[in-house]
Amino acid sequence: MVCRVSTTLAPAPEAAPSAPAPPRRRTRVLALPEARWALASLVAFLLALPLELGGASVWTYGPLYAVAYAAGGWEPALEGLRALREKTLDVDLLMIVAALGAAAIGQVLDGALLIVIFATSGALEALATARTADSVRGLLDLAPTTATRVRDGNEETVPTADLSVGDLVLVRPGERIGADGTVVDGAGEVDQATITGESLPVLKRSGDDVFAGTLNGTGALRVRVGREPADSVIARIVTLVEEASRTKAPTQLFIEKIEQRYSVGVVVATLAVFGVPLAFGADLTDALLRAMTFMIVASPCAVVLATMPPLLSAIANAGRHGVLVKSAVAMERLGEIDTAALDKTGTLTEGAPEVTAVHPLAGSGVDEDALLALAAAAEHPSEHPLARAIVAAARARQLPLAPAEDFTAAPGRGVTAVVDGRTVHVGRADSPEGAETTVRVTRDGALLGTLALTDRLRTDAAPSTAALTALTGTAPILLTGDHAAAAARVAEATGITDVRAGLLPEDKVEAVRERERAGRRVLFVGDGVNDAPALAAAHAGVAMGGAGSDLALETADAVVVRDELTAVPAVVRLSRRARRLVVQNLAVAGVFITVLVLWDLIGHLPLPLGVAGHEGSTVLVGLNGLRLLRESAWRSE
Repeated sequence: MVCRVSTTLAPAPEAAPSAPAPPRRRTRVLALPEARWALASLVAFLLALPLELGGASVWTYGPLYAVAYAAGGWEPALEGLRALREKTLDVDLLMIVAALGAAAIGQVLDGALLIVIFATSGALEALATARTADSVRGLLDLAPTTATRVRDGNEETVPTADLSVGDLVLVRPGERIGADGTVVDGAGEVDQATITGESLPVLKRSGDDVFAGTLNGTGALRVRVGREPADSVIARIVTLVEEASRTKAPTQLFIEKIEQRYSVGVVVATLAVFGVPLAFGADLTDALLRAMTFMIVASPCAVVLATMPPLLSAIANAGRHGVLVKSAVAMERLGEIDTAALDKTGTLTEGAPEVTAVHPLAGSGVDEDALLALAAAAEHPSEHPLARAIVAAARARQLPLAPAEDFTAAPGRGVTAVVDGRTVHVGRADSPEGAETTVRVTRDGALLGTLALTDRLRTDAAPSTAALTALTGTAPILLTGDHAAAAARVAEATGITDVRAGLLPEDKVEAVRERERAGRRVLFVGDGVNDAPALAAAHAGVAMGGAGSDLALETADAVVVRDELTAVPAVVRLSRRARRLVVQNLAVAGVFITVLVLWDLIGHLPLPLGVAGHEGSTVLVGLNGLRLLRESAWRSE
């Protein structure tokens, strides 16, 4: 089997046009050159075999065998010679030499069989790599190729690659959005499940952000492009996947280091297997045949292929579930962690406030609903996060909101508006160290009551921290720049006991390095610019992609695109499964090589059986790694 591990992504399919859903693309087998050459080699072999067995003239089946040798062996032979020119010995070249050696001693059929199996298993490897890339591209290949740009009132259809920041784009119902940006006019329900994982379409109005590749359901939208197409969420994800396909894990690099020495050792041992019996009077043909068989069964193809299929399959599976792991190195490191450290805002919490309590003042003449409705009416024109939370709370209770007049907003002081002919003021109370944000509501200068708001805890925060505790054996650490009271509230709700609050970015880094110096391998999960240094310092870093800063997304080893915290322990479990499969593969490869080598040295191992055993073990470890593409590999044990 082709022992080098192909990490080239499948040819990028053309982007889907605007449509309800992009078709699922799977690389066709014969679209791969490796598959076409392997098929040609196999057909030539199958045509030659019955002719030889039927006693036909060698001139009838000999050319067919030559075609089988050439079609299946030219590419690995070329790669082997290129490696030899760089003063390295490639195992591909060992296979070709063994096949030619078999032909040289009259075992043309055996050599052709080796070439066919070699080429076929190489095609299977190329197909597995291409299908792995397809699995990820199914999530990513969403952005349309064209968009309708509006300039000076005129509409023009342009390639999405030609869009620039500030361009105005018209998105009709049923079309996919061509660029990341902000809605400036219109309203529509946008299906953004592929980006955020939301199961229902989201109503988008003026001021709302939208993502390239998401589907506009109803209503026309005018979107102001906020990012260059190359910097969109989709484009960044594609870049991460391409980087992942080119990166090799430490285990793989280690194997490639020993592969060179091992290959040289196989050549030296093969010469000894051939020369020593010959020196003691053994038959030349028998000695050469035994040496060729030894070279084949001792080649480390299965060992070389033991690491990348499990890791690449794990990357593909994680990608299908909204976690983009940047590299095989990162996937391997995720499985090594034994301590978790978590940011608070935007990680354990949603980073958005919600009203948790309404406290009307005794004797004020208003109840909870009246107080909340009055505050929401005054706040309705405001775009402040607290204002949005108050209005949302009133709408959740289905409270009618009176129109507000003479609205004014003063930064840091709140808002003032005339509601039902009376002046209403809503402003934050002085409670910077509390676990809640307190908002005061006054009417004509008289205090009516207060509202309490807190950052919403993610619904999956407690299950995720429990899962990380089970995986690592220790409860996660909470590292936050927020004040102690807010951190304590979140820690209590999630079962975290080790809390570090009021931290600057460098303090988070020091907290991570403190654990690293103690011999721990830390996983850090965060989302903000202030988390980026800790993400870089940790053994493995995961960024929450929903509201994550660009810097955090670039620094992290993995990005949770769908913003589901439960995906963090899930990808750690997946990584550990991949590492277990790597160990299994190495054990299987070692057993096969040892048994076949001893059989050839001590007894008499027929060349076809040696070829079948060697290539069979290589295919076996490759298929074992592909088990991680299954849906069940993602689910918790």
